[in-house]
Amino acid sequence: MQRLRIKYQRGENLKFISHLDIIRLWQRTFYRAGVEPAYSEGFNPHPRMALASPLPVGYTSRAEFMDLYTSGALSPHYFEDLINRQLPEGIKILQSCVVPLEQDSLQALVRQAEYVVTVRTSMSLSECRQVVDDFMAKDSLVWQLQRQDKVKEYDLRAQVAELEVLALADDMLCLRMLLQCDSKGAGRPEQITKALGISEFPLSVERIRLVLEA
Repeated sequence: MQRLRIKYQRGENLKFISHLDIIRLWQRTFYRAGVEPAYSEGFNPHPRMALASPLPVGYTSRAEFMDLYTSGALSPHYFEDLINRQLPEGIKILQSCVVPLEQDSLQALVRQAEYVVTVRTSMSLSECRQVVDDFMAKDSLVWQLQRQDKVKEYDLRAQVAELEVLALADDMLCLRMLLQCDSKGAGRPEQITKALGISEFPLSVERIRLVLEA
């Protein structure tokens, strides 16, 4: 058995596809390509594969990770070429490598996620930079998030490692964010923009990097 770590991108065509549908897409692709995944044991065996930090619906990404266990050994280069020829437009393997079978689960290794966010605002460039500076200067920011009939309260500031203005043009503000993404919590870009005083939902959110524990 072999464990392959796969880095791939998801574009505009697939940003409204759910996490479960992405898993099914990969399973169908492996089947068409003739790649035999290893299967779990038990009464309901399923292909052994795991995606790191599921991408929220509506986001794009150039830094998604997946671990796939295969029944036999495959060359990463051969695997990438074989699978990319079967994948639909909007998703592509960027690289893959073999990792030790005994290594911790992929999800347990994720520490942070980096995003580029575009959102509409009426603020000037200097005002945008000021609200970002004010946010980063805070020691904490108690935040509430409504989920169905429950309200979750947490420290939003603690989830933000880095936040900067990249550009402002035609009322479109572009921000870069490095956010917490681990078992204790995951920062959401739309909550950060809301905390900056921007009421509109981001026009685009792209995950550009997942930081894994070395």
